[in-house]
Parts: sequence; C-alpha cells; structure tokens
Amino acid sequence: MEILLGDPKAAIRSLSGPLVVSMLITSIYNLVDGIWVAGLGADALAGVGFVIPLFLVLIGLGNGLGGGATAAISRYIGEGNKAKADNGAVHSIILTIIISIIVTVLLLLVLDPVLTIMGAAHTLPYAHEYGVIMFMGTILFVLPNAMYGILRAEGDVKRTMYAMILSAVLNIILDPILIYVLGLGVAGAALATLISTGSVLLVLYYWMFVKKDTYLNPYLFNFKFSRRISLDILGVGIPASLEMIMTATFAAFFSAILAIVAGTDAVAVYSTGWRVVNIGMMPTVAISTALVSVVGANFGARRYENIRIAQRYSILLAVACAVVVGVLIYLFAPQIVYVFSYSDNSAHLAAPMAAFLVTMIPYFIFSAIGAPATLTFQGLGKGLTAMVQTVFRQLIFSIIFSYLFAITLGLGEHGAWWGIIAGSLFACMLTFAWSNWYVGRLIKYGQA
Repeated sequence: MEILLGDPKAAIRSLSGPLVVSMLITSIYNLVDGIWVAGLGADALAGVGFVIPLFLVLIGLGNGLGGGATAAISRYIGEGNKAKADNGAVHSIILTIIISIIVTVLLLLVLDPVLTIMGAAHTLPYAHEYGVIMFMGTILFVLPNAMYGILRAEGDVKRTMYAMILSAVLNIILDPILIYVLGLGVAGAALATLISTGSVLLVLYYWMFVKKDTYLNPYLFNFKFSRRISLDILGVGIPASLEMIMTATFAAFFSAILAIVAGTDAVAVYSTGWRVVNIGMMPTVAISTALVSVVGANFGARRYENIRIAQRYSILLAVACAVVVGVLIYLFAPQIVYVFSYSDNSAHLAAPMAAFLVTMIPYFIFSAIGAPATLTFQGLGKGLTAMVQTVFRQLIFSIIFSYLFAITLGLGEHGAWWGIIAGSLFACMLTFAWSNWYVGRLIKYGQA
C-alpha cells in the first residue's frame, strides 16, 4: 500500500518489473505453441491462426474483468475502505464465473460459422479441432486473470509472476509430449494449454483460500451483494473485455483481407508473426497494467498530481523499452522466424515472416504512447472511454488503412501491414491528447 500511494515513479517501476517477467513468460509459452505446431505444417499453423482471433476474446475477457477488479478495488483501498475492497474481490470472482459459463456456450455455437466466414477453407479441420478444446476450458483462461486482478489491486504482482511461470513451464513440457509423443497434433497443443492454465487456478486458490495470506480476503462471508460494486467492476471490466473483442474482430477482418489478397499462407505469416509482436509488446502492456493500480489508488486518495506523474513516466519508460525491442527485432528477425520455419512444410514462410516483423517496428513505439494513455482511463474507472479509444485504433483507423492499402491501392499483404502502422500512429496521437487533457482538468478542478 505504501508503494501504491508513495512515489508514483517508484510504484510504476516496482509493479511493472514482475509484470514484465510474468507477461513475457505467458507470451513465450504461446510462442512455444506456435513453434511446435509449425512442425505439423503450414496448414496446421494457419488453422490455429484462424482460431487466434476468437481465443483473444477469452484473453480479453479475463484481462478485462481483471482490469475491472484492479481499478475498482484499488480505488477502495485508496479510500481506506478495506471491507468494501474485500467485498469487491468476492464480487469479481462470482461475476467472472457467471460470465465464463455464458461465453463458453456462445463461442462453441459460433466457432464453425465464424471460421468459415474468415476463409479457413481447407484448414477448417485443424481450426475446429483446436478451437473446440480451447473453448471448452473457457473458465480456465478467464478466472485466473480475474484473480490476478485482485492481487494487482493490492500491489502483489510477484505472486502473479510465480503462477505464470509455473503455467509456462508446464506448457513447454507438455507441448511436445501431447503433440508428437502421443500423436494428438493440434489437439495436443490445446490440451497442453488447458492443463497449464488449470494448474494456475489451483495455485491461486491455495494462496487465497487455504493459506489465506493475501491482503484482500475474497471469502463468501465477506460477500454482500452491491449493485454499486458490480457496476464499478463491470463498468471497466466489460468495456475492457470488449476492447479485446475489438482486437479479435480486427484480427478476423485482417485475416480475411490477407486471405483475399495473398491466401492462407499470408494468414499463417501474420498470426505467427503476431505472437512475436505480442512478446515485444509485453513491456508496454506490463507498464500500462501497473499504471492502472497506481492511478486507481491515487484517484481514490484524491492525489491527482500523482496520476499525471505516473502516466508520463509510464510513457517514457514504455517508449524506451519499445526502442530496445525494435532494435533487437531489426537485428535478429531472420533468427527469430527460423523457429517457426524449421520444417520443410513451413520453410517458405521464413522470408515474409521476417519482413512482417521488421515492418511492425514503428508499431511498438506508437503503442508505447497510446497504451498507457488508454489504461489511465481504466484506473480512473472510465472503462467506456478506454474502449472507445480502442475502437478508433482497431476498427476504424487500422481496418480502414489496411483495406485502403491492401485492396484499394493494390499493395497486397505488405499494404495491409502498413495499414496497422498508420492506424496506430493516428490512434496514439488521439489517445495521448485525450488523456493529457482529462488528467489536466482533474488536477485543476478536482473533476473532468
């Protein structure tokens, strides 16, 4: 608590360090999935790639509800209301379980129609097999992320790191065993992911309900239904979840554009290359996620100047990290893509994957400006505002530019890639100006 409400710069550094490690670990084991699936051939890799946009819905749902929990509970802690914070933690868990059940049914119903619309074509059997298994375990992806949000709200980010490391190690061990030794193919990759994420849920349950050594106590006897608390959590959580759905929708549209202008190999290049991009984005995402806790606590304590300091420092730190990531990708892109193109069936994807990664370098820098600006609004409880900014970035700017460059101007898959860059540039300028204006009014008038 002293960290959250102390020096904002120190708080960002303290919280973001373990988050960087934990998110990098998570991205690495997603990357490992891609590496092992690549050995099954380009069709299997593309089939899994078509499922990724829908899988992002699950990740977004978990991250969104976790973000809603972090934003609401950290404000209650900043207000000094421990009982309300405990009640908020229980609300987060119950709401997450209910929503997970509903989403499982919906995803299984729309899986095949959506894959067909996206142009999965002859890769549909791979996509269906992978998707059904993944979506049967929806709660195993969503609930741990919501529980991470509870820990982040109290400033405890190290244990989220430990849990993610455990999950990653298990997945890395299980992937080759289930995919190749047991001969389960893409189904093995899905099962490995489910087992590893399920293990995290057990660890989190032990810490919170058996060992009982967390600051917050999310026990049923602390639960008293509150419409206000539910709205505080969902007011950020649902828009934040929808943000990832916007990202998934963009990925679906983008995959369709690529399938039109360059075929399913282009989808494999994009979906696999985007795994690497996600790893490169982890420092920015971690810093921005840490910012939510710091902003929420200081907003609850009415220390508004600390919000500006934290936001600007987060942007500087994220940009510095993005520059380092960009340099590393520029220097080592051929070596990076080799792990996805080592088999005879996928070797032809190496050159376009390397070109895609180099093209995405400006994206890291633009996102390092835009992401902290957007997540500042989550910390302030303005989840709808954060979602609107994501809509501008994904569904308006990036889709329009990608379509314009790839199809209208006939630039093909390279034009689609540059559409992402152009959309990110416009989005980062908009979101930074918007958040800077909002925080300035908050400092000046005590409200915006």
